Order: sequence, then C-alpha cells, then structure tokens
Amino acid sequence: MTTTEYDDDRLGRARVSDTPELTAFYGELADLEAGALWTVANDIEPWYPHPKSVPVLWRYDALRPLVRKALDLVRADDAGRRVVMLVNPGRKDVSAAVGLLYTGLQIMGPGEAMTAHRHQAAALRFVHEGTGAWTIVDGQKLKVGPGDFAITPNGTWHEHGNEADDAPVIWQDGLDIPLVNALDAGFYEVHPDLYQRPGKVINSSVLTYGANLLPYGVEKWTRPYSPLLAYPWEPTYESLLNLAKATEGSPYDGVIAEYTNPVTGGSVMPTMGAHMQLLRPGQGTLAHRHTGSVIYTVAKGRGYSVIAGKRYDWQQGDIFCVPSWAWHEHANLDRNDDACLFSFNDFPVMRSLGFHREEAYPDNGGHQTAA
Repeated sequence: MTTTEYDDDRLGRARVSDTPELTAFYGELADLEAGALWTVANDIEPWYPHPKSVPVLWRYDALRPLVRKALDLVRADDAGRRVVMLVNPGRKDVSAAVGLLYTGLQIMGPGEAMTAHRHQAAALRFVHEGTGAWTIVDGQKLKVGPGDFAITPNGTWHEHGNEADDAPVIWQDGLDIPLVNALDAGFYEVHPDLYQRPGKVINSSVLTYGANLLPYGVEKWTRPYSPLLAYPWEPTYESLLNLAKATEGSPYDGVIAEYTNPVTGGSVMPTMGAHMQLLRPGQGTLAHRHTGSVIYTVAKGRGYSVIAGKRYDWQQGDIFCVPSWAWHEHANLDRNDDACLFSFNDFPVMRSLGFHREEAYPDNGGHQTAA
C-alpha cells in the first residue's frame, strides 16, 4: 500500500470530528460502561500490525554474572524457579520478552532439585551451559546438555535439577504465559508429593522417537503435543549440515528446519513452535516480515541481524527478539565457519487462527538500510 492508502482521513475509516453535543453523548455512554466504536476504531483496527514490543538484544556475557549472582541471593525452595526474566520495554505490563512470549535464564546449582508443578502455560528449554541438567516430565526423566532443546507441554507435571557436583546449569526458559493470561486461562498446581517418581529408563522418549522411524503403537498417541520431549544438539546440527548439502535453503532464513512432532509432522506444541537455522560462512539473508513474534538464541557463531532498520550484533549465547511484522534479516560475520540460531515463536497460534501473513522486503535488492 502507498502512504495515501494508509490515510485515516478517507472514506471507509472513522473520521468523526468532536462537537460539544458528541462530547456530552460520550459522557452519557461512559456512565453506562459503554462507548462509541468510531472513537477507537482506527486504533483497534490498524492498517497493519503495530506491536507494542520493540526489538531487543540481551547480551549473555552481561547477563551471566547476574544470573550466577542470583544463585547466592535466592534459595531454590523460596523462588520455586530461580530465573532472571528478559522483559521487553514495550511489554513490561505482561512480563513478555516479545508479543505474548516470555523468556528467561534459569540457574540451578550443583546437586540442586526444584519441586514439581504443572500449569496451563506450555514451556520449553534451551540449555546454555552445564552438563548435569535434568528434567522430569510426567514421570519421564530427561538429561540435557548445551545446545539441547526440550519441551514441557502444558498440563504436564515437571521438575528440574542439576546432578553435577562441580558447576551450575543455566538454561533458557520459553513460555506462553502472557498468551495464557491474556485469555484468562491460567492455572498452576504444586505436585501433591512435591517430587515425582521417575521411570527407570532415562531419555525414554528420545530412545523411542528420536530416529527417523515411528515405533509400533504410535497410533495410540493422541495428545496435542510431541511425544518426543528432548531434541539433542549433536543430531540437530548434523541434520542441518546434511540439509545444507542437499538444498540452498531459504533466502530469508538460510538452512532452517523446524523441531517437529514425529507423529504428525507439526509443531512440537499447539501454541509454540521452534526452529534451528544455519547460516553458511559469510552468508547474509534477504529481509522479510511476518505475523508472529520470534525469540532467537545464538547457538553457534557470531553475526548480526537487521531488525526494523537497526543492526544488532550477536555472538554465542546472546538472545534477541523480532516483533510481529518487523522487517528482519541475518548475516554470518565468520567467513570460515557457520553460525546457528535457535528460535521459538507463536507461529502455531497464527496458523491455527488463520492470522499468518508474510512478505519479502521489496526495495534495495531485498536488504534494509541499517542504522
């Protein structure tokens, strides 16, 4: 659309001018907890998305000392979960990192174990550092390490811990808490026994569903989330390297693949999806935009992204967000090695509601002019 097509002072848009009589009328409506649509129509029905969220980059090197400091300041049993949350300046009202997505860095000391609970919000984990991380999801114990991705679907009992005796674990939480609260659907329960009794086989979902084969009896799985609860880094990275040999990938995201439910091929959970993408040495992508918010974590390498016309330089561990409908593109600054970005998003919600829309940047050869 051209600028004139976005003009609110045109036929088809609300353009009522105030008069003393209208002002008095609005007061009468307000007394009855009512109002006139035309006074807010252009704000609540914009020409295109106007997210309150802004692009933000959180540097891991700057946050890490404060996350570790929390280990000495707050007892796990008192905090429930010892997390430094990342809050978007435009979404402080709902404690969101971008849109209606929450993220934070959780730390667990050596030998520490958190109590079990469950909630309406779905959750996911991406491990930054530490070798002793574990989680129990509905009685299934998972061990995860750096670069591993794990899910805790909504309504599942879960607890976390660190079985290492020499170093803490730091992983990144991702949840749809702001979405759940926006829909007034939040629930939270503490496990009646405080701790679960895990099954005998560790990583049983990975052993069962982690290969390119579906086991006998899979048709009995009817839950709306993936039966595979953890996705280790090594096979994920190997898959991207193999994919890079077979295809050029996306001009906007490089070699990108979605973590999926092996039974359905769909997203891992109904409200949040996740991807891992690889940027070849020296690669720069074209810019595009889409509905739906995304939180990125640098899993490997160094580079930069241009988001809404501003450049954000990143390195391993850094976290950044792309608000809905913001132009964005990525570049790998290393000409000798690849870079990898983990991301999670609310795309499943956008697709389920029929809200998905995407378009390519039309000017300057597909690249933004970066400030």
